Amino acid sequence: MSTKFQKVVAGVKIPDSTIAKQATELLLEHGTEFLFNHSLRTFLFASLNGQRDEVRYDPELLYVSSVFHDLGLTPHYSSPDKRFEVDGANAARSFLASHGLAPQTLQLVWDAIALHTTPGIAEHKEAEVALLNYGVALDVVGRGYGQLSEKDRQDIVSQFPRTGFKKQIIPTFFEGFKHKTDTTYGNINADICAFMIPNFERKDFCDSILHSPWNE
Repeated sequence: MSTKFQKVVAGVKIPDSTIAKQATELLLEHGTEFLFNHSLRTFLFASLNGQRDEVRYDPELLYVSSVFHDLGLTPHYSSPDKRFEVDGANAARSFLASHGLAPQTLQLVWDAIALHTTPGIAEHKEAEVALLNYGVALDVVGRGYGQLSEKDRQDIVSQFPRTGFKKQIIPTFFEGFKHKTDTTYGNINADICAFMIPNFERKDFCDSILHSPWNE
């Protein structure tokens, strides 16, 4: 996988600090070109949104969050029993802790990654959390597509191509948690399982209530 890319894309400077470079190296080592391009597009989309709305955020933390947000899908970081978002968040926290960052910073990045697939909550938290959620949603489902200029879209996609993203992202998601489908209960990843597994039976919250052990 090529590590050569422009340092400024669509007017956004890609962080090149030691932490940012090491995070990129981990993504290149353990991820795929598909996840790499998605992660960098996510950062750029999130950054443009922050600039447009004049939101104060830490570019380095947003970059690390973007780089790690899907690493929980990879064999190296995947656990047998946790949501992939939590696996990625735990990996990012350990990585940043090794650089001596403050607990509050570690928690911020953890929240950003753990909540990136949780619409309705992430957008009401700190800037980095909300922006990551926005960037992911723009790349995956096109939320806010019309707010991005055609030039910015072309600049970003030419540097980090989508390469059949719509057709690849669902099986890519599924590959990351097909061994632990129970972790999709109560979140949008259950839709992935229903799409990929014939006659997939979702755990139902109402059934859980009605069949709880309480005798009344």
